Amino acid sequence: MIALPPRVLFGAAYYHEYQPYERLDSDLDLMAEARFTVIRVGESVWSTWEPENGRFDLDWLQPVLDGAHARGISVIIGTPTYAVPPWLARQYPEIAGERRTGERIGWGARQEADFTHPAFRFHAERIIRKIVSRYASHPAVIGFQVDNEPGNELLHNRGVFERFRDHLRETYGDVETLNREWGLVYWSHRLTTWDDLWRPDGNAQPQYDLAWRLFQARQTTEFIAWQADIVREYAREDQFVTTCIDHGRPAVDDDELTDALDVTAANCYYETQDRLALPVRTDGPEPGRNTGPWPLYLRGDRMYSARQEPFLVTETNAHSIGGPCNIRPPYDGQLRQAAWALVSRGARMVEYWHWHTLHFGSETYWGGVLPHSGRPGRTYRNIARIGQELEAAGDIVTELTPDADVTLVYDRPTKWLMQRHGPLTTAEGGLDTDSYRGLFDPFHQGAFDARLQARIVHARGLADEPTQQAARKHPVLVVPGLYLADDRTLDWLRSYAESGGHLILGPRTGYGDEEARARTEVAPARLAEAAGTWYDEFASLNEDLTLVAKDPGLALDDTAAATRWADALTAEDATVLAGYEHPHFGRWAAVTTREVGEGRITCVGTLPNRSFAAALMNWACAGERAGLQDLPDSVTATSALARDGRRLHFVHNWSWEPTAVRVPVALADVLGPATYAPGDELELGPWDVRVMVA
Repeated sequence: MIALPPRVLFGAAYYHEYQPYERLDSDLDLMAEARFTVIRVGESVWSTWEPENGRFDLDWLQPVLDGAHARGISVIIGTPTYAVPPWLARQYPEIAGERRTGERIGWGARQEADFTHPAFRFHAERIIRKIVSRYASHPAVIGFQVDNEPGNELLHNRGVFERFRDHLRETYGDVETLNREWGLVYWSHRLTTWDDLWRPDGNAQPQYDLAWRLFQARQTTEFIAWQADIVREYAREDQFVTTCIDHGRPAVDDDELTDALDVTAANCYYETQDRLALPVRTDGPEPGRNTGPWPLYLRGDRMYSARQEPFLVTETNAHSIGGPCNIRPPYDGQLRQAAWALVSRGARMVEYWHWHTLHFGSETYWGGVLPHSGRPGRTYRNIARIGQELEAAGDIVTELTPDADVTLVYDRPTKWLMQRHGPLTTAEGGLDTDSYRGLFDPFHQGAFDARLQARIVHARGLADEPTQQAARKHPVLVVPGLYLADDRTLDWLRSYAESGGHLILGPRTGYGDEEARARTEVAPARLAEAAGTWYDEFASLNEDLTLVAKDPGLALDDTAAATRWADALTAEDATVLAGYEHPHFGRWAAVTTREVGEGRITCVGTLPNRSFAAALMNWACAGERAGLQDLPDSVTATSALARDGRRLHFVHNWSWEPTAVRVPVALADVLGPATYAPGDELELGPWDVRVMVA
């Protein structure tokens, strides 16, 4: 990882060009008082950098950089390529992106362009070179963000489609191979020539969908790598290059995208007020899915997963997020809790979007550090406290390696496939386009509810790691929903278990191959014999099924239930841990386990509800855990290893009610002089967090 400043970067996106009156010095003074160390600038205003074709205005940013540098504030400069200026859209209408073949995206928002078009690339390269060459030598500039939230569209332009066809020709060689690999005998889809390949608009073939989505993501990856290469021609050796990832974009694969970057940087927005509380409310919309602090930790773990190293938070809540009808500013203390939660999972920067709430535009009510009046208020004071604490903590909280009790395998290609061909239904009975999240999230959430710490790794490259090493690094490996898996990956999973790891297989894992074809073996393919369990039948569940514990090792309470899906697990040479209380489904197992080699394979045939998932994770991780234990219901404790080998503990109270935690080891407060002996009580106020070092 490229060298970054010695303390956690802290700041906000700053748009002096958006201000309705001159206030640069007062803004920068307020930032310095709040202990800001970084601002992000310039990424959204191509038409300011280049008001007309070939006429550039580059000097307007100079006072911002000079003022920031004078106050010890570093700067990240963004390239403005995601926000096309009106003159470019007018003079080159052919660069408009198409969401469907022949249907251009109207100009007037952002990311409307076909970024692969030569005309767009010419102008994009020109503005990148102008900006970066002008400011790369400025001492305030520590890095560059290329583009912003890339992958917003699945582009159907003719040039994109023709490159897709060329990509298939290069990949498969001839149409007969493609016919065979995609099963195009079905519904008379066999190709005679490459010209027969149909456009994606009306496609219903899963294999085509998968290839199309993979290709779209690789177009985005190539675009970001292209920009990064241009920037590096001018950047100093000590300046990093990144982009701002929004994990929800349809054409971005954070795993591959970050290969061309120096550090992962991404957005992290989350629910606030009572939706951030523990215990989690069960009476709100989507109870348990989007509420509580768990999604915040999931996002942190996702950001760490891209490169398995510390990351930058480019955007996160400063105030309310969303439109004018969704105003939920955080309670006092919640921004502080979130910042330290992200640091605990490896954040090297916490940057708010944005400094000054806008007076115009579609994000007028997306709250910034300062309100519309520009006067520092409650939000500013809350954020200033975080800046003071990060300054006090210093470099002990930088470059952290988060602890992990359990590791989960994530696969974005499977997610893409399941957006159109997913196994789960909505409450109304239609396709759940978020099926992959429905398969993956219960296991990560179960680990969180069990007071365990999770790490996420991507399926790509999983089989490249020696299995004995992986078994030591990831003693419990959960693989939910890995429908797309080649033989090598499935064989690696079996070898991982034989080498001493505990492999937990969730529904749909090992059912399809890398082309999304259903496998011919009984499921889980290539793992059934080692698992002592197989199935060839499965069902959608209209209602939750009550579970029955079959083994005293797995402690289930009377709320434990199977949800949404059931594999008909038949245990031939495995221990049944839980079954269904149902006249039909009761003949099959819900969870089985079997020792294999030096390890174990556990098959989970359903999607566990919260109590079932927590019980399952507690059973799997019954040994020593990294974090503090025996916590009140409103408290979480995560831990991480500092660069000097000391262990940090981050203890949160997600509640209005004060509470206390008895510490098992000697701890010192990172943010103050207090020390604690084993057995002492660590007091936590409402919405409080304490950062301790062992």
